[in-house]
Amino acid sequence: MKDVKPKIKELMRALFGNVPSGVGSKGKIRCTLQELDKAVVEGVQWAIAKGYGNQEDAEHCEENGAIQDADPKNVSDLARKRGLPQFGTLGAGNHFLEVQRVEKILDEKTAKAFGIFPDQIVVMVHCGSRGFGHQICDDYIKVMLDASRKYNIALPDRELCCAPIESPEAKRYISAMYCAVNYAFLNRHIIAHWVKETVGSIFGKQVIDEMHTVYDVCHNIAKLEEHEVDGKRKKLWVHRKGATRAFWAGRPEIPQAYRNVGQPVIIPGSMGTASYLLVGTEGGKECWGTTCHGAGRTMSRSEAVRTHKDEDVAHNLESMGISVISASKDVLSEEAPNAYKDVDEVVRSVELAGISKIVARNVPIGVAKG
Repeated sequence: MKDVKPKIKELMRALFGNVPSGVGSKGKIRCTLQELDKAVVEGVQWAIAKGYGNQEDAEHCEENGAIQDADPKNVSDLARKRGLPQFGTLGAGNHFLEVQRVEKILDEKTAKAFGIFPDQIVVMVHCGSRGFGHQICDDYIKVMLDASRKYNIALPDRELCCAPIESPEAKRYISAMYCAVNYAFLNRHIIAHWVKETVGSIFGKQVIDEMHTVYDVCHNIAKLEEHEVDGKRKKLWVHRKGATRAFWAGRPEIPQAYRNVGQPVIIPGSMGTASYLLVGTEGGKECWGTTCHGAGRTMSRSEAVRTHKDEDVAHNLESMGISVISASKDVLSEEAPNAYKDVDEVVRSVELAGISKIVARNVPIGVAKG
C-alpha cells in the first residue's frame, strides 16, 4: 500500500490509457472475422498462444477459460461485426477496473489459499461480452419468440420466451451463447494481461511475476450442471441471471488449487464502497451453488443522472482518497455509490443464508469507469 498510494493517480491514468473503455470503445487487437471465430471457440488458450497471459491464469478461471460446444456458425454476421472492434475492451455502464486495498481478512485459512493478505493491493475487473453478446441475445429473443409459438408454450411475459432444450432453436442458441461466454473470458484475460504490463511499467517488471489471477467467474449465463434434487443426482440447466457460481469444496469443476477449499466468489460493490471476496460453501446446495453478482441498484440510471452531477460524485470520491477516471459523460452520476444497495448488508445476507462465506473485504483506492 505504501508503495502504491503515492503513485495511484499515475497508475490510474496509465491503466485508463492501456485498457480501452467507454461506450463503443474499440480494442487494440486487430484480427479478422475468421480469427474471431477461432478465438471464441478456443477461449483464453487463443490469447495465451498470442502472448497474452499464462496457463495459470487459465487454470484459475471458470471452465478453464473456454466453455465447450461454442459454435460461431450460429452467431449472426451483425454480432460478429459488432464484436470484432470491441475485442479486449472494458465497456461502459457498471463495468469497471478498480485498484483495491485488502482492508480486512475474515477467513485467514481461505485467504491464504487464495493468496490474499492484509494491505495487499489487488485489481478487480468487471466486464463481459460487450456488443457481441448483446447482439446474440437480441437475435435469439426473436428466434425464441417464434419457437414459443411453434411449441405452444404460454408465456406470462414475452421476455421469458423459450424453447424445449432438445429443439434445434435451443441448441443453436446455447452454442451461440457459449461463444459470448468465451468472448467474455478473453476480454477479462486480455485486460488482466494489460493490467500486469501497466503495473510493471510503473513499479518495475519484477512486479509482474508477483501478480496472479485469483479467479475469473461468469455471470448471466446458463450451464448444464449436476445437482441433488429430492435426494437424487440430476442434470439441470442453471441460468444465473444477475448471479454467479459459488461451488463448495470438492466439486470437480473447481480448479485443483482451490478444490479442497471451495470456489472463490466475487461480489463487487459500487465505486466508493467495499467489494468482497468470498468462498462457496455447502449451504449453497440449496440454490445449486449460486450467489448474487453484486450489490444491485436502488435507483435507475436515469434517476441517478437526474439527482447527481458527475463533478460532485468525482469530488466526493476524491475526498475519500479514491482516484477516479471515466471515459464518458454521465457515467459517474449513473454509477454514484448511493445508486446501489449497501454491499456490506448484501454480503452479510449471503453469509447468513449459508450460500457463501466472507474471506476478505477490499476497499477502492482507484477506479476506472468506461
